[in-house]
Amino acid sequence: MERRPGVPRLLREINDRAALELLLATGPMTRGQIGDLTGLSKVTASQTLSRLEQRGLVQVVGTQAGGRGPNAALYSVIPSSAYVAGLEVGPELVSAAVADIHGHTVAEVTFEPDGQDDLVPVVHDAIMKACRSAKIGVSRLRGVVIGTPGVVDPRTGDVRYAFDLPGWHEGSHEALAGDLKREVTIENDVNLAAIAERVDGAAKGRDDFVLLWASRGLGLAVVLGGKLHRGRSGSAGEIGYLAVPGVPLPADIRTAPGRLPSLAGGLQSLVSAEAVAELAQGYGFAAGSAGECVEVALAAGSRGEPLLDEIAHRLALGVAAVCVILDPGLVVLAGEVGHAGGTALTSRVEEAVARVCPVRPQVVTTAVTDRNPVLRGAVLAALEQARESLLRP
Repeated sequence: MERRPGVPRLLREINDRAALELLLATGPMTRGQIGDLTGLSKVTASQTLSRLEQRGLVQVVGTQAGGRGPNAALYSVIPSSAYVAGLEVGPELVSAAVADIHGHTVAEVTFEPDGQDDLVPVVHDAIMKACRSAKIGVSRLRGVVIGTPGVVDPRTGDVRYAFDLPGWHEGSHEALAGDLKREVTIENDVNLAAIAERVDGAAKGRDDFVLLWASRGLGLAVVLGGKLHRGRSGSAGEIGYLAVPGVPLPADIRTAPGRLPSLAGGLQSLVSAEAVAELAQGYGFAAGSAGECVEVALAAGSRGEPLLDEIAHRLALGVAAVCVILDPGLVVLAGEVGHAGGTALTSRVEEAVARVCPVRPQVVTTAVTDRNPVLRGAVLAALEQARESLLRP
């Protein structure tokens, strides 16, 4: 008879993972509830919970009254069984958050990098400050994800280029991992905003959608089949380069060592924060930022409608181009301009797309209530890594 000594161990790991994932997704449960929802017998469910307790992953947090007999113990994942760190690194501010395994933020710090070009010490300082605030050691972190503008090379994990952060260079990913003595993931900031949108926002439960980020820069995140689509080189979603009617093409975008590609021209020149602010000024709505310009136009009632129509028309050029290729069904407008415009802007974009495109997607405003969706997305991505690692041998 063929011996397969690994099978019982594999089954135990599968059972442990199923119970842990269920507890993380639903909160405290009894042994019977875990058995019912996982298909495990009462004996197997008890053995599974006992193993998880021994590993310091779950604990009894109360009881639940039932029918006859004693109350049933309620089990929950211990919040401190693992921590993660999420970061957003921008040209003006760096933010870091530490969360427990349930995703509850226990510490958050924000500071100015003060022109520091080498981003390794910047990230190091951010994580150290956040961990000190959370009163935990860096060694407790089971996942670290950093959000940043720019294109991340899927082969090396490095940021190939970022207009506002020239300090990102080849080898930064490896240098960060060596400095922190743990695995580090660098991810495009708009992709992380889409992760937050799928978990906490307007795309909750949606497997196919795109998120158009209209802020200082312009970006697009593509989620297909429940997974981010990054493309072969990591450049999927660089919609700022999209050629649109009546706008010059980006000029000579070829790159050379030490040189960043130009983004003059293309869709970026129509709907970046700078372009929206300039457009608003032409309509008589001057304000401190593009988002504030949109808010002022909304408050002006009918007088602000021509500006909103023009912004929607410009956004629709990009949305229509994406939808005739991907047909995602749902488009989420986020970023400074998208958030400020609300339903008044999304309804206009939806109508404008319908006039020029055979595909009519649902266009909605971001519903992520966290004030920093990129940071929230970084935490959520780090949580996925941490939860995956909890049951590794």
